Amino acid sequence: MRDRMNKIDFSTSYRTHSCGCLRKENIGEMVKLVGWIRYMRDHGGAKFIDLCDREGCTQVVFEEGTFKDMETVEHLGKEYVIGVEGKVRKRPEGTEDPENPTGEIEVLVEKMKIISKSKLSPFELIEEKRSLLPSMELRLEYRFLDLRRREMVENLWLRNEVMREVREFFWERGFWEIETPYLVKSTPEGARDFVVPVRAIPGTFFALPQSPQLYKQLLMISGFDRYFQLARCFRDEDL
Repeated sequence: MRDRMNKIDFSTSYRTHSCGCLRKENIGEMVKLVGWIRYMRDHGGAKFIDLCDREGCTQVVFEEGTFKDMETVEHLGKEYVIGVEGKVRKRPEGTEDPENPTGEIEVLVEKMKIISKSKLSPFELIEEKRSLLPSMELRLEYRFLDLRRREMVENLWLRNEVMREVREFFWERGFWEIETPYLVKSTPEGARDFVVPVRAIPGTFFALPQSPQLYKQLLMISGFDRYFQLARCFRDEDL
């Protein structure tokens, strides 16, 4: 399913490709990428950066003979957002990364623009060892950073793919997706209701639905026999 994403046009005024879509077939092309700086490595006259976005990471290379402003590169930091323009080339033999879909190529940077600087991150976005992750409280406080981790991205991608497959399964069989209301009359079931006060009428309130059961029955009686929805159910239960 991931291969399907490589065929999507991610181009904007800032980029020609996403950071996870380049392959050996792109060798020789001039490309533009935008993303966050994840890792930086200094190998003498060259600096290597793993540039990442939602779709993955690509290694970009700054060489003194090709990129004129190496001093600016010296002051880049992790999680800076930068845009680069350069030519895709094959990685030198022995430096390929077979575990990375873009591991056969790298981008030799000719132009670079800092789009957004970043303060020192409160924690490292470590992929290799979960034991080095900070507490859940800190991760939730800086959720925008935590969601950049590859594990979190893959979780959201999997959820999206499951929902897409479910929808296509039902659509192909003539079902309609109908969303039922989320502000309803209180109908106590096995748990307490979450209540939402009505500002215009003091002392009154709506409840969040514990299930779409009543609306489902209403739709069946109305003739919508092939109906589905990915429903949210709200139950105020002690955990």
